[in-house]
Amino acid sequence: MKVDVIIPVYRPGTRFLDLLSRLEKQTVPVNRFIIMNTEREFWEDWVKTLPEGSLPENLSVFHVSKEDFDHGATRDAGIMQSDADICILMTHDALPAGKKLVERLCNALLQDDRIGAAYARQLPEEDCGVIERYTRSFNYPEESRVKTKADLPELGIKTYFCSNVCAAYKRELYVSLGGFTKKTIFNEDMIFAAKLIENGYGVCYEASARVIHSHNYSGGQQFCRNFDLAVSQADHPEVFAGLRSEGEGIRLVKKTAGYLIRRGKLFMIPELIYISGCKYLGYRLGKSYRKLPRFVILRCTMNKNYWKG
Repeated sequence: MKVDVIIPVYRPGTRFLDLLSRLEKQTVPVNRFIIMNTEREFWEDWVKTLPEGSLPENLSVFHVSKEDFDHGATRDAGIMQSDADICILMTHDALPAGKKLVERLCNALLQDDRIGAAYARQLPEEDCGVIERYTRSFNYPEESRVKTKADLPELGIKTYFCSNVCAAYKRELYVSLGGFTKKTIFNEDMIFAAKLIENGYGVCYEASARVIHSHNYSGGQQFCRNFDLAVSQADHPEVFAGLRSEGEGIRLVKKTAGYLIRRGKLFMIPELIYISGCKYLGYRLGKSYRKLPRFVILRCTMNKNYWKG
């Protein structure tokens, strides 16, 4: 069994080196690192600063321009460069929390022929804020679960939840189903997970496979992120029509408020209301983006290159 790791990279640094180092120490060896780098000059300038031998010998780099980067198409291009049985997608700011990440993702995929994807649990960084720390535990609980079409009545949109921050795919099945959407602003992982589930396969959340990854986004950044998320949903009604996201968001707000109260952090409730309001406003505008003038869209989005051309 061969396992390749595909990592989109933009402006690499010491954390990316740490990621590669941790992946080289995994109990299941990585056959090949396939790097999809945005802007050749950033990579070449960075490599010049490294001591000889800093990068793995089994590393291949493919360059794309910032204008051509696409969440789905760039990752798909990386998978097309692979001939492995299993492809693991990661972001360059996620770090394996231990040496069994690759092993546990592979085991999750191989436990059943009908499982087509497995994604890891995301743990908060040391500097992660209290609200975001709770959000991580809400979205990535301690219990593993395999999600199938039968879970739609219970889980709704979360049935399709999957994250390419760290997710593994059976390459042959991935290719046979057409892979990621080739032009998407966001959510290429969930859209493909929905395709798997609609074709009778399952998606495994493997809680024992863990990566360290979180962001301390401002209210404005949360607004833009949720705007793009909603645009992806509006662009793919075949996946998201009839599956409301608002209910899950409200549940998260209520759970987070309860958590803050129990922890004696009542003073953080206004921050929670502000952040949640930014998320909701961004989401509502993104769902209706076709009614907005272009200059408004460009102020709202995190991915301005998506709207070019």
